[in-house]
Amino acid sequence: MKVIIVGGVAGGATAAARIRRLDEQAEIVVFERSGYISYANCGLPYYIGGVITDRSDLTLQTPESFFARFRVHMKVHHEVTAIHPERKAVSVRNLETGEEFEESYDKLLLSPGAKPTQPRLPGVGLSRLFTLRTVEDTFRIKSYIDQAHPRSAVLAGGGFISLELAENLRELGLDVTIVQRPKQLMKPFDPDMASFIHAELRRHGVRLALGHTVEGFEERDGGVDVLLKDESPLHADMVVLAIGVTPDTALAASAGLELGVRGSIAVNDRMETSVPDIYAVGDAVQVKHFVTGQETLLSLAGPANKQGRIAADNICGGNSRYPGSQGSSILKVFGMTAAVTGVNETTAKAAGLDADAVILSPMSHAGYYPGGKVMTLKVVFEKGTYRLLGAQIVGYEGVDKRIDVLATAIHAGLKATELMDLDLAYAPPYSSAKDPVNMAGFMIDNIAHGILRQWRLEDAATLPRDGSVTLLDTRTVEEFAQGHIDGFVNIPVDELREHLEELDPGKPVYVICQSGLRSYIACRILDGHGFTCYNFSGGFRFYDAVMHEHHLVETATACGMDQ
Repeated sequence: MKVIIVGGVAGGATAAARIRRLDEQAEIVVFERSGYISYANCGLPYYIGGVITDRSDLTLQTPESFFARFRVHMKVHHEVTAIHPERKAVSVRNLETGEEFEESYDKLLLSPGAKPTQPRLPGVGLSRLFTLRTVEDTFRIKSYIDQAHPRSAVLAGGGFISLELAENLRELGLDVTIVQRPKQLMKPFDPDMASFIHAELRRHGVRLALGHTVEGFEERDGGVDVLLKDESPLHADMVVLAIGVTPDTALAASAGLELGVRGSIAVNDRMETSVPDIYAVGDAVQVKHFVTGQETLLSLAGPANKQGRIAADNICGGNSRYPGSQGSSILKVFGMTAAVTGVNETTAKAAGLDADAVILSPMSHAGYYPGGKVMTLKVVFEKGTYRLLGAQIVGYEGVDKRIDVLATAIHAGLKATELMDLDLAYAPPYSSAKDPVNMAGFMIDNIAHGILRQWRLEDAATLPRDGSVTLLDTRTVEEFAQGHIDGFVNIPVDELREHLEELDPGKPVYVICQSGLRSYIACRILDGHGFTCYNFSGGFRFYDAVMHEHHLVETATACGMDQ
């Protein structure tokens, strides 16, 4: 059997190694148009920032090392220019010599990946305008910084690569501005959770120009003007386009393969395309979202590696299936960690799911053990069924292990209420006896049994201030004096029982405290005395952080510059 693989990196290189492990006799040839067959794509911003100092550390395998171990022919600087399914062959161009030739195959695997989205805007192609996707892109940016010593950069786009690059450029001393058309960064997060990411970036001097549309680029005064719709230009010494990626599927399209979302390659759960004996994996393929079941695109290294293994199994006569992508991701933002899995509340509702969420602010480990830090955790579930839909966490310690537990729970089909039953490791330096994941489960179980009723951030502006409801803040007098929501009266929870006669049991009570715990206790007291009580999800800490960031974004949008 002869297998041709188009593209290396995650999916293609993984498939090549797996095929060899399953079939020692197969002839395997990989054509890669760049000079690198397997590299740490996610490490590229950290090489630019000097965290990774040796460029060879970015290269996981070379053609020589791959051949030595797997006897796979890795042909770098070779571009496949056409597929001929009718005669099971591909046309190839040697980019170093210009030679063109055909190569036959029994099985063909496409792993072309995705390319940086290049908007059709004036000025695209300027020398100080960069993209970051490949090792070559990385070296180009690094070389420019080392030689030109730029003092400022504008990053167009607010996804993973942009934020990682923003951090690394700031660490090099550059003034950094991120410009983004939506009014939030990091689309996988709900706007309320993205607020914490915004705040961390601002704390480290990154300017945010949110809600602004880029209309072009012009060279001026040795730098680049980023032209904005209805606003003054942003000027910088360099600009990086990081507005997303587009599936690189021109080859598949010209060969007549069925395409899917945004021009991606349509595949089944065996990673088979619409043409027999042609498989496809990685950032170029359409997949089903594990939670919603909808067709989607998710450009992540983990799924690409898994898909490469599955395609290899099936090429070698197996019957492996890809269950879908869940979108589990994690990001370092200076000192903060932000992580997500499944779908956020916004996406869930857009998909027609009757979604709800709990928000909590637990410590990363036992409060009595020194060094614990607060994290904010949002768990999204389906009303009625309590199906676990997704989770988002921002914090400083312990975020990674909690998101992995929640990702596993979603994959295993656990209900959100069953999170309270998970037997998770506990010692004071690492967790609490009631782990944050367990706590989320307790809260959702209370909702399921009618013990907890919630009100949410989006309800705050519409709560009646006409006396028809009671608005109650159960924090201390000192906390209340430092900031509170207009219209709320302050009765500390430990004094509540002594003030019950001041409250009307015929009116619903909306309660808030700093984190949500004291207000929950207040609700249990009030419920026990015949009141109907609603607890604020997230607490005043959450409310204040989100509303402060919302104010900054709205002010910056109105003024045309980050505040």
